[in-house]
Amino acid sequence: MPECFVAKASEMHDGDRRIVVAGNTEIGVFYKDGAYFAYSNHCLHSGGPACEGIMINRVVDVIAPDRTYQGQTGECVGDRRLRLKKFEVVRRGDDVFVVA
Repeated sequence: MPECFVAKASEMHDGDRRIVVAGNTEIGVFYKDGAYFAYSNHCLHSGGPACEGIMINRVVDVIAPDRTYQGQTGECVGDRRLRLKKFEVVRRGDDVFVVA
């Protein structure tokens, strides 16, 4: 899979994001608490940008009907089956790439 350069790691600080274009796909790359995360910048339910607004920590604990813990998820409120496409982020030295 092709890689797309995002930034120098030394240029990204906690809470920073970059929007990169890989072919016809816009990808939001985030750096938070020492880790990189990358998602499609295309909102599945309204078609607008998904990675450019205010970041709000809202993670939902999923509890099954039998009251067992199933994990955590971030999901579309309008249709819980929809999820942003996730991309792999690779760091080589001071260079950060997203695998598109």
